[in-house]
Amino acid sequence: MAETGNTGKGVTAGKLASTVQKRLSRAQEKVLQKLGKADETRDAVFEEMVANFNKQMGEGTKLQRDMKAYMVAVKTLHEASRRLQDCLADMYEPEWFGKEEMNAVVEDTDTLWLDFHQNITDNSMLSIDSYLAQFPEVKARIAKRDRKMVDFDSARHHFSSLQKGKKKDEAKIAKAEEELGRSQKIFEELNVELQDQLPVLWDSRVGVYVNTFQNLANHQEKFHKEMSKLSQNLNDIMTKLDEQRQIKKDGAAAKAGDKSEDANHSQAASSPPRGSESNSSDYKLPPGFIYKVKAVHEYAATDGDELELTVGDIVLVLAFDNPDEQDDGWLLGVQESAWIRNKDIASKGVFPENFTQKL
Repeated sequence: MAETGNTGKGVTAGKLASTVQKRLSRAQEKVLQKLGKADETRDAVFEEMVANFNKQMGEGTKLQRDMKAYMVAVKTLHEASRRLQDCLADMYEPEWFGKEEMNAVVEDTDTLWLDFHQNITDNSMLSIDSYLAQFPEVKARIAKRDRKMVDFDSARHHFSSLQKGKKKDEAKIAKAEEELGRSQKIFEELNVELQDQLPVLWDSRVGVYVNTFQNLANHQEKFHKEMSKLSQNLNDIMTKLDEQRQIKKDGAAAKAGDKSEDANHSQAASSPPRGSESNSSDYKLPPGFIYKVKAVHEYAATDGDELELTVGDIVLVLAFDNPDEQDDGWLLGVQESAWIRNKDIASKGVFPENFTQKL
């Protein structure tokens, strides 16, 4: 048992010494090469391959980093969208139009975001991760190839110096030649393997980029198309909700108008008419006259070309000089009382049709 233990320690110590010796020899060889006292094995084609490899690894790492940032942004935007949609759902009162449809839009929107995030992860992010996973191993082999090249150069120089020495030691020369052959074989095997592998890896980047961005574009197109439909549904719901509000508002205004008209009728029964000229029918009508209307709601003019209305006013509706100037729901006219007094249509103006009743 004791002998086995000692043997193990001896092997370990020997291996450690050999490793230290190799590192020392490599360091010395590199110093001599830098000082120009020893030639260095150079391969311009291989060096270009390594430059391409480093560029490819850097670009791939940046792509991975930016894709992860994009994924974080998608998740952040999803969270913001969810909070906004939940806010709408909480505020939406049960009696409002489209409560169930609106809830469905909120749920479908959340599902769409989740699917979009998952699809990008599965089809683009994992592809990039797999692509970059091979670089560390290749990088380690390139570094090993560089070390073995230094070992080869060192063995080559050592063998050459022994051959040129004045006192030739055949045993040392034979040993040096054997070490040179072994170093050369290891170096050339690694060199050949990398020369085959690096160009293939370099060309593979095109397929990776195509696959990554094609999948991303397809999923973005699908996401935005479906999101557009949901946005249109939400817009339709909001439009109908506004129409519902407007109908209620108009109904309340109409009731108020009816009450006001009843009050005017009551007042007319107990007092003289508001200016006998307004009830006259024997006056000359203005040019372009079409028909008469009576105001059932008050209207405050908001522009210089608009006509002020008070409940009960009689308005003489006139034809537009240019029909293209007439907006839907608007009429042109002059107060009957103003026409009877002045026989002038300079005070004419436009007014909303739904604020009047045709006579």
